[in-house]
Amino acid sequence: MPPKARTLTHDQVWTALDRLAARAGLSASGLAKRAGLDPTTFNKSKRITPDGRQRWPSTESVSKSLAATNTSIETFVELIDGPAKTMRTVPLIGLAQAGSDGYFNDSGFPTGKGWEEVATLAVNDEHAYALEISGDSMRPAYRNGDIIIVSPASTIRKGDRVVVKTKDGEVMAKELRRRSSKSVELASLNPSHRDRTYANKDIDWIARIVWASQ
Repeated sequence: MPPKARTLTHDQVWTALDRLAARAGLSASGLAKRAGLDPTTFNKSKRITPDGRQRWPSTESVSKSLAATNTSIETFVELIDGPAKTMRTVPLIGLAQAGSDGYFNDSGFPTGKGWEEVATLAVNDEHAYALEISGDSMRPAYRNGDIIIVSPASTIRKGDRVVVKTKDGEVMAKELRRRSSKSVELASLNPSHRDRTYANKDIDWIARIVWASQ
């Protein structure tokens, strides 16, 4: 008796695309852009039709994504049953958005609506989130389109790369040079940008960068 045919599910195919993006250090929208597709092609909102039915990615969009990431169809099939235990999905927004109200609570944990999601390596912090770098102000450390994973629960030490949000709503990625009971000294990742020193009262929160796609 021949083996029973396997049924491929909607979620498995989309998960494989998320994992494909993560392997390339991209968000779902970043993968779509690299493949020459509309940036919203793989967004969570596009995976369900307005009347609530599941929408499948087109064969063309999958084919273009494989070509753009130099990935074989065999590897894509492996991603369908990929290492789920070493991957997880975290909330994602652009770094430029992070200073807006409504994305974080007072402790610097992600909250509210407007987040996308990105598959990434497992991080031991249930509140971890991802930021997509925009512009070249953080080169050579981070380039436009890079994804950084931020862990607000991780201990921060001198020399760590961190994301800092000030009371004025500015969000930046820096290196922690020194932290005292009164102030925080931050070194710029781009040598053409000045270092910063803030009084603790002017800092909303600081969180450690634990991974970056590069």
